[in-house]
Amino acid sequence: MSQKALYNPGCEALSRDELEQLQIERLQSTLNRVYRNVAFYRTAFDTGCVNLEKIRDLRTMQDLPFTTREDLLRSYPYDMFAVPLRDIVRIHSGFAIAGTPVVVGYTRNDLRNWTECAARVLTAGGITEHDVVQIALDYGLLPGAPGFQQGAELIGASVIPASMTASMARQIAIMKDFKTTALVSTPSHALSIIAGLEELDVHPERLNLRLALFGGERWSDELQHRIEEKLHIMAIDTYGLTAIMGPGVAGECHFRCGLHINEDHFIVEVIDPTSLEPVEPGREGELVLTTITKEGFPLIRYRTGDITSVNTEPCACGRTLVRMARVSRRTDDLIFFHGVGFFPVQIEKILFEVEGLSPHYQIILDRQGEVDTLEIKVEVLEDIPALDEIKTLEILRNQVARRIKAVLNLDAKVTFAEPKSLRSDSGPIPRVLDRRPG
Repeated sequence: MSQKALYNPGCEALSRDELEQLQIERLQSTLNRVYRNVAFYRTAFDTGCVNLEKIRDLRTMQDLPFTTREDLLRSYPYDMFAVPLRDIVRIHSGFAIAGTPVVVGYTRNDLRNWTECAARVLTAGGITEHDVVQIALDYGLLPGAPGFQQGAELIGASVIPASMTASMARQIAIMKDFKTTALVSTPSHALSIIAGLEELDVHPERLNLRLALFGGERWSDELQHRIEEKLHIMAIDTYGLTAIMGPGVAGECHFRCGLHINEDHFIVEVIDPTSLEPVEPGREGELVLTTITKEGFPLIRYRTGDITSVNTEPCACGRTLVRMARVSRRTDDLIFFHGVGFFPVQIEKILFEVEGLSPHYQIILDRQGEVDTLEIKVEVLEDIPALDEIKTLEILRNQVARRIKAVLNLDAKVTFAEPKSLRSDSGPIPRVLDRRPG
């Protein structure tokens, strides 16, 4: 693949000793700033009897309190800002929970750093100044689309802000007519594009597409392989979250052996979500991030809720930055049913093993009388032979139900939905519907 090795070698290939020294200097500056300017942190540090003078290396960070999403929701809208509002030049917000979104502010320096971090992630994934990048993401208050756009423009690529709201026929027409070489979107939207190509009878070879970078959703290896096979591209994973920055926190290089985290801007920890103790590199736990260059909305030991592991070994691409594994699940998406805990990704993997089913599904939990029920609703493919459709569907239904029972020891009702009924051009539908009262 033709690509620059590194966007900023001076930062991305620092020795670990140099990097850790830079991190602790920036951390100390950030801690003093939030203590002076953010009442939440001043109270938290004083309550925890934190002596900032003793935070002299990364190991002593464990003396600092965690920040949670609930803390951010309680700070709505501006209580976590560390600078006056007049110094904030951009505001983004995430999805609302119980009517309250997380609101994030950026100073001019924050935007410059964010833009470079996004450019690093795009460059690592294979984007160059020769690419035509089609961004099929929501251009609303979420930071995803503008973050990727400003990074691609910094690289020098040509950007098409196609948005996710354009009809699928329009998205595909843009790809063909504007000669798109790289797609930036979500995995589920890529599946809709694949379905649109099949419906319009447009073969992927008629496109110039060679690469796609995805964010905004968790996705499995099986889904990655399906997208690559159907679109004839390489699919790259990226990681970002509204509270921390947006796109630019981490991304895969072309070796695809983990997502490089921009550690000169973020300190990385992985903890046991129950004991809150750190875990060794290579072991799964909850990702915790501390921002060390953000001025407008700095966060200390933010619990992301994302389950992953880290690899501290240098990568063959030349980057010395720590690599995180693809996020497998969240601390809050464990589903309990009849005493058994399972994750949606486990259902997804089972469905991928059964031919004739699409990757679009929904898990529905309900209660009939005093009994909880579990329904797995999944789209069928359009090319099931009509003559024996009923028989074929019954075979598929039994196959999925038996597999769920064998793997998860769960009795699930498997139902089928019409093609395209479990997807939307405007964004992903909820993967889990829990209708159980209380």
